[in-house]
Amino acid sequence: MRQISFKRHRFPPDVIRYAVWLYYRFTMSLRDVEDLLAERGIDVTYETVRCWANKFGPAIAANIRKARGRGDSVWHLDEMVVRIGGERMFMWRAVDKEGEVLDVLVQKRRDKRSALKLLRKLLKNQGASPERIVTDGLPSYGAALKALGCRKKHRPGRLRENNRAENSHLPVRRRERKMQRFKSQGQAQRFVSTHSAIYNTFAVQRHLVSRKTLRHYRAAALAEWRVASAEIA
Repeated sequence: MRQISFKRHRFPPDVIRYAVWLYYRFTMSLRDVEDLLAERGIDVTYETVRCWANKFGPAIAANIRKARGRGDSVWHLDEMVVRIGGERMFMWRAVDKEGEVLDVLVQKRRDKRSALKLLRKLLKNQGASPERIVTDGLPSYGAALKALGCRKKHRPGRLRENNRAENSHLPVRRRERKMQRFKSQGQAQRFVSTHSAIYNTFAVQRHLVSRKTLRHYRAAALAEWRVASAEIA
């Protein structure tokens, strides 16, 4: 795991980590984070928070992904429409059966080539082929899976089975509204890649567990965050 250097920054590492955690963990704007820090006596501008989020967020997310390893063997794939700079684009998403986000890819098309790009990235990063791939009825999935020799694992057009992927779009939709839409394809890709890794860490199904178990999961998530955002000694 790569340790992170906070050298040449005026603010202490704990303040920077806290600001980045607030921004990605909760549905907050940069100005919301600025106000919360100000309430604690820390005078920092929202533009500084933006720089911290852009610089340290991806590095922390990479550490989290490396530590968590591969997901479950059942993948759910789906795509949603996003408006970026007045242009219609598609946010392709893959989650496992537990709802953990495996990967997100922002692309201009909704065709076989785009589906292939997502699937090849998934196979490379996960390091193993899944037992089953659940999608909606979009023909691009079938064509891409056929090209990869995974057609037998495909379960298309079953809406109820693909609720995992459908529901996983909701946190990003909330952030999209808070940010008043994404500004560019690159900015959207950077944000959702970082957000998904951090979201996986803290997404506890609290309505399914007891209070005691919830406290255990929450403590484990915070410990994972501290390790992933550790400073170079």
